[in-house]
Amino acid sequence: MIPSRRAFLMGAAALSAAVATPEMTRAAAALNAVAELKADWALATRDVAADAPRHALRLIHGRAPSGLEGVLYRNGPGRFRRPGGSATHWFDGDGLMRAFRIQDGQATLEARFADTPKRRTETELDAVVTPGFGTRGDARARVGSNDDANAANTGIMPAGDRVWALWEGGSPLAMDAADLSTQAFVTLRSDLKGMPFQAHPRRGPDGSIWNVGAAGDRAVIWRLNPDGGLNQAEVLRLPRASYMHDFTATDRHLILVMQPWLFETQTTPIINGLVWRPEAGTHVMVLDKDDLSRRRIYELPGFFHFHLGDAWAEADGTIRFDVAAGEDPRFAVDGARVLVEGQGTVPGDPATLALITLRPDGRAEMTRSNAVGEFPQSDPRRRGLKRRLTIHTGGETRGRPLPTGLALQDWETGRSEGFTFGRHQVVEEVLFAPKPGATAERDAWLIGPSINLDAGRTELHVFDAARIADGPVVSWAADFALPAGFHGAWVG
Repeated sequence: MIPSRRAFLMGAAALSAAVATPEMTRAAAALNAVAELKADWALATRDVAADAPRHALRLIHGRAPSGLEGVLYRNGPGRFRRPGGSATHWFDGDGLMRAFRIQDGQATLEARFADTPKRRTETELDAVVTPGFGTRGDARARVGSNDDANAANTGIMPAGDRVWALWEGGSPLAMDAADLSTQAFVTLRSDLKGMPFQAHPRRGPDGSIWNVGAAGDRAVIWRLNPDGGLNQAEVLRLPRASYMHDFTATDRHLILVMQPWLFETQTTPIINGLVWRPEAGTHVMVLDKDDLSRRRIYELPGFFHFHLGDAWAEADGTIRFDVAAGEDPRFAVDGARVLVEGQGTVPGDPATLALITLRPDGRAEMTRSNAVGEFPQSDPRRRGLKRRLTIHTGGETRGRPLPTGLALQDWETGRSEGFTFGRHQVVEEVLFAPKPGATAERDAWLIGPSINLDAGRTELHVFDAARIADGPVVSWAADFALPAGFHGAWVG
């Protein structure tokens, strides 16, 4: 039987018979290691003790471009360690929502924890006890549904006057866009309550929102109206039960990339039930948005990935999209543990950007670039439509985790241009912010935060997409450092 995510989490408490766990015995050591910052990059997974009220950021370079106003929302784990037991994987920390607000040439920052059942339980016990992606948990966990384990720590979807904090295995958590206060889990349809709504929804050119919720060899295909209301939800059987963090879409298609990291056993943590079988290859399923029963499977050699770029279809039916491709899941299994431990060497090579082409005759090709990179993003004005540019993080090197710069890949010319801050900065995901009234892809600002390891602070940077190699046009700094986040959304 292929296990579902619901079965993983519902059975978690029964898999541990004793309160004393390896996590508890390692908790003090983990706290000490990060406190001592035995690795300079350990600041990227520091613990945040409490919410950060809104405060002004200090201008440290340049000045804000005229017309740049909006909010950069960011989500990511903010607390991993407690005296009675700690998370052992980067993906399992409590969700911390951040808002960088830019107005009248000035910037502010605030951060607030998602008030989830998981966080409330672990605050009461002063111990991380809930099973997760890479953390086993223990018998003190209170898991009666997927959302009892929901960390709300991965992605963001703006929805009117709310932002939804997204996780891989459960419901969106609505938070107030104005003050980041937690409201409630969102139930899109009563019979699908608690089913996965993953961290990477895709908007179509018509404003409709699509998402996937994967559970074993089944997936919920969610279609939402532009305001976040449910339009349709349909459950599909997948050709295989593989780990799927992301999907992509053209204006007419949904594209599910099923890598050969396969669910084979039911256990906790979830990664212990996954087996890497590269000989099985990667399967790409293309679905017709208007009729999900119309589908086609393409085959590629096996590769590992977390993130895909936006896809587009050309006039002859050719489909293209980019991917941050790796050789295997060693980072997901072992590297993310190193990050939480705050010391050690991350195994494997960083991901590199690649372009996948699906031909009308059934052929599939993957062309790798020389660009090391993760978190591929593109111009939101071209969602699902033909484009040439991808912005991504860069500068990551073998053995040392986390990016130190960013780069812009031009798929038509094959050229890449970028900017590297150096080893003293950890660079997070960067997003396009289109310039008002402009239409060209390079008529945009690129916005993203970093962690200045030397200064011990979070910074916010804005680049001009037409001159990225010149460095930031403006930078602001907080007086403290927040840990590295995962994904964000720009609301201009």
